[in-house]
Amino acid sequence: SSQSMDLILDKVEKYLSEGADILDIGGYSTKPGAEEVSEQEEINRTAPVIEAISTKYPETIISVDTFRGNVAREAVNAGASIINDVSGWELDENMFPAIVDLNVPYILMHMKGTPQTMQNEPEYNDVTLEVNEYFAKKIAQLKAAKVKDIILDPGFGFAKTLEHNYELFSKLEALGFGEFPLLVGISRKSMIYKLVDSTPQEALNGTSVLNMVALQKGAKILRVHDVKAAKETLQIYNALQGKY
Repeated sequence: SSQSMDLILDKVEKYLSEGADILDIGGYSTKPGAEEVSEQEEINRTAPVIEAISTKYPETIISVDTFRGNVAREAVNAGASIINDVSGWELDENMFPAIVDLNVPYILMHMKGTPQTMQNEPEYNDVTLEVNEYFAKKIAQLKAAKVKDIILDPGFGFAKTLEHNYELFSKLEALGFGEFPLLVGISRKSMIYKLVDSTPQEALNGTSVLNMVALQKGAKILRVHDVKAAKETLQIYNALQGKY
């Protein structure tokens, strides 16, 4: 409805005024156990919103958070310029051709299984090694298809226990082979609030702490809910590098 669109655009304005660089728009919740959404419904939830944002704020960079190729196509048509895919094109046969055809930056995330099954006792011998092996295999396929603009996301909270998440985070420098920018998304996730025995609502402090560590370990993009706090973290990090 036009009312809900107004609410979305108000939120967008707030994020942009707080200094957001990229807006990530998704129509399918990938929280553990979230319910299925049909492809058409996902397009209906994302494409009009992306179009409205890019009409009102034409300078804004929009990424579409989807694992479906047809949704990615509609979103890029509507004004998105990055594909953010939690599945590494494992969940939809239309995704890989869409990545190749659209030729926009692609965020490759690590996950095992599906959003519905990913937290059913995930196991690794060495989580960092396995994530890097997954990245290496997928990057080779992307490069062979002439896709060069790749961003890597370790997928914190996706098919990983609390311990896996912290082990992987502690070795962030080892991920991505130094060739590709790393995106870190830990905002208000259970790896924070379960560790300190609180709630997502109370997890901003822990989020800022980990975002600072991520920056120190070379992360180039932070995916957050709290833009103002993340910008302050970045400002403090920059000051430590002598950049004001």
